[in-house]
Amino acid sequence: MARNKAINVKVPTLKIITALEASLAKLEADYATQEANEAKYMKAIEKWKKELMEFAVANIKKSFNVRTNYRSYNDTLNIDFDLTVKESDLPVEPERDFEFIHASTYRESKKELSNAIRILKMTDEETVNTSTYNAVSEYL
Repeated sequence: MARNKAINVKVPTLKIITALEASLAKLEADYATQEANEAKYMKAIEKWKKELMEFAVANIKKSFNVRTNYRSYNDTLNIDFDLTVKESDLPVEPERDFEFIHASTYRESKKELSNAIRILKMTDEETVNTSTYNAVSEYL
């Protein structure tokens, strides 16, 4: 049977400030490199799509359940078909190796981190109580 008991510890204020400053620097660096990382990811996705199309064309003779749809208003033909394949035969879809941060989330997080750092730098207390630590712990 688990019991939720409060933990009462005192954490040095300087350590919290240092950790928050490191988190702020990481947030700013991640956001600054996000555009380049997203461009690399989109390039990898385009390459994967081409590999997938090449795979489909190479295996079109094995297709079944072929469906077509001609759109005369813009002269396009959509051909849809099914293939039975093993997942290991398909090209590997790239994954983001970074977390995409929306601008509003970035601004809000940066503001909250900056405010927490500013407030903690103004205190004369050598330690931070548990409730204050809990308020900023999500950024550490």
